[in-house]
Amino acid sequence: MIGIGVVGYGYWGPNLARNFMELPGTTVRAVCDASPKARDKAAARCPGAKTVANARDVVADASVDAVVIATPVKTHFEIAKMALEAGKHVLLTKPMTWSVDEAVRLCELADKSPGLLMVDHTFIYTGAVRKMKDLVKDGTLGEILYYDSVRVNLGLFQTDVNVVWDLAPHDLSILEYLLDDQPVAVSAHGMRHVPGQPENMASVTLFYATNRIAHINVNWLAPVKVRQTLIGGTRRMIVYDDMEPSEKVKVYDRGIELTAVESSPEKIDELRVSYRSGDMFAPKLDGTEALRFEAKHFLDCVEKRAKPLCDGHAGLRVVRVLEAASNSMAAGRVVEIGQSAK
Repeated sequence: MIGIGVVGYGYWGPNLARNFMELPGTTVRAVCDASPKARDKAAARCPGAKTVANARDVVADASVDAVVIATPVKTHFEIAKMALEAGKHVLLTKPMTWSVDEAVRLCELADKSPGLLMVDHTFIYTGAVRKMKDLVKDGTLGEILYYDSVRVNLGLFQTDVNVVWDLAPHDLSILEYLLDDQPVAVSAHGMRHVPGQPENMASVTLFYATNRIAHINVNWLAPVKVRQTLIGGTRRMIVYDDMEPSEKVKVYDRGIELTAVESSPEKIDELRVSYRSGDMFAPKLDGTEALRFEAKHFLDCVEKRAKPLCDGHAGLRVVRVLEAASNSMAAGRVVEIGQSAK
């Protein structure tokens, strides 16, 4: 039986705790939150788990094998560091850390620790994204040319991070998962419409060494919630709408074809663009809750000492892009992304 300690029982912590409680072979031993009301909720929903106000009490608990951290990002490093140094396994909510330096230090510590480090990039565990991974891997889409995402809603306003650090990790982790490729530079522009608060809307463009490009539009001030992504390939294209109750992924046999106007050498650069409009199909998706799939994956990795899909180095690569995007917004120019993690 793997004992879980949950640190942070506000917005996301209860969802994580619920999924670990419902999986066989594991139990929630302790829940930590500074709020007495949150601890009362945890006591009611997690029978048998002790509730504490200090994360040190969770880490020091001998019955806790793994620590799940769902606290504000600025606290991630210290709590995760403490847990890894104690030999515990760690699952960190996104974004992994507040800075590249912190993420690097956690990766170095995890590489030497008996405990594993995994980042909660929830979307890669959805049936929709896993199906898209299959379509990319088997060549159904051809070469991926672009990724264009709109991820907007009204709130939730964060005080510790801007909208890029809050919403863009979802798309960055999806890109990280789908593509065997890393962006080399980023251009980001953001606006602050609430005095004293961080950027509440932003546009992020990722540049790759190839002709591939990705656009991510994030916004806390939209009148409706939109979660829509377009993925264009040389053979087929995808519309992924996470708000659709069914048929979240639609694959379109549409695109362009280039043919030479004349075959003579002097006309070789003159190409005619024609359009292909074929069928659309919506593949069947696994309906398992993403967090359930993720929690099971985490437990499997703990038991088998296996490398998680989103290990610390994957989390570091996402943080590198986030930090570069913040630097781009501040400088008003394109910023190169630092050397990728291994």
